[in-house]
Amino acid sequence: MATTTLTKAPRGYDPAAAKPFLEQFDRVKDGLPGAGLSWLNDLRSQGHDRFAALGLPTVKNESWRYTNLRALDKLAFQPATDAGEAVRFDVLPTVRADGATGPRLVFVDGRFRAELSSTAGLPAGVELLNLADALTRKPDLVAEHLGRIAAPDDQPLVALNTAFLADGPVLHVPRGVTVEETIELVFVSVGTEAQPTAFHPRGLIVAEAESRAVIVEHHVGLGSCTTLSNGVTEVFVGAGASIHHYKVQREHTEAFHLSHTAAKVAGKGVYDNFILTIGAKLSRNEVNSVLDGEEGDTHVSGAYMVRGGQHVDTTTFIDHAKPCCTSREVYKGVIDDQARAVFQGKIIVRPDAQKTDGYQQNRALLLSDTAEIDAKPELEIYADDVKCSHGATVGELDDDQLFYLRARGIDKDTARGLLIGAFLSEALEEIAEESVRDAFQSYVANWQNAR
Repeated sequence: MATTTLTKAPRGYDPAAAKPFLEQFDRVKDGLPGAGLSWLNDLRSQGHDRFAALGLPTVKNESWRYTNLRALDKLAFQPATDAGEAVRFDVLPTVRADGATGPRLVFVDGRFRAELSSTAGLPAGVELLNLADALTRKPDLVAEHLGRIAAPDDQPLVALNTAFLADGPVLHVPRGVTVEETIELVFVSVGTEAQPTAFHPRGLIVAEAESRAVIVEHHVGLGSCTTLSNGVTEVFVGAGASIHHYKVQREHTEAFHLSHTAAKVAGKGVYDNFILTIGAKLSRNEVNSVLDGEEGDTHVSGAYMVRGGQHVDTTTFIDHAKPCCTSREVYKGVIDDQARAVFQGKIIVRPDAQKTDGYQQNRALLLSDTAEIDAKPELEIYADDVKCSHGATVGELDDDQLFYLRARGIDKDTARGLLIGAFLSEALEEIAEESVRDAFQSYVANWQNAR
């Protein structure tokens, strides 16, 4: 393994901030799963060296201009060392209304908990494994795909994840197979009272041609310990395949949640992503999707609601690399108290991507005079036969609508709740799966009731 060397980084990065993490890496590297695999050692080395060179991004970096990670540098996070075996759960989150169990994997502080997980209901040939097991049972699959579309080159947090990658979900859906049951991935942040805890879950989803699956990620927290989840998920969508990938983040307000999802969509493939963000002290969900085959389709949408001193960052990048592809983004956010939101959405249309149809919208609702949002939608078009639009709006609750409701005997809080629910419903309608949409609507209602 390469020796830690802190070199001059490009403007916007702080290599000195890498030192605590790299020192931790030197202590734990020999115990990471698959430490004897040469290709995996090489991949981790790439992550290690790139993170050593870059360090953490700062607000001088344009893509991190509105989200400051200085707090991470000050908290001296230590890597999670076990899977919280002492922690017991009465109820795990699910989108199944009847409480029935289905295929699911559970991770506590980034480590797999087999006794809480199940693969019941999966069709023959479908593999749902944790990464540590997949390195033994499906080594060729993992070696072929891991690190291929979420490369650490210019992404320091992806590099950090790559250096520390230890566990996470691996899903392989063979050609032509439809998974009827919704697959649930549960990530529980617990941490320890003694020190802030960091973990770096790494996910891999491989959907071969003409296959289909629905995946729901739950990110929740127990207690109030300070934790850092720095997750990366890679998604390969084969020709004509369809992956519906939904996520709800409800961690407690001492948590830091950083997430990078990278998808690559082949011809006539569909990648559908929706993220509902409610929790964490600071969160950033970054979604990149490359439309790499003709007539590919990607939907990248979400909703966020924050209050108090929370900070939420949604950053997306849609790359139209081939002709006749469509993309759609619909984000809506509600920001209260002194909370702050960031939306950065970029669509790029490559020279050969004629007949592109791209749509992006972000709308935010400020509920207080001290709430803030920074919105930066971008279009970068190098083809001439395209249809693309984008927009961002920020507003407050409509006084006339409030008056209309109150004039009919509805109290102020209920009227405000009705208007907020109606505002968010447009984004939630982007969720194609009814059971998931219903569950996410209940999370929205709970957030409003907690006011």
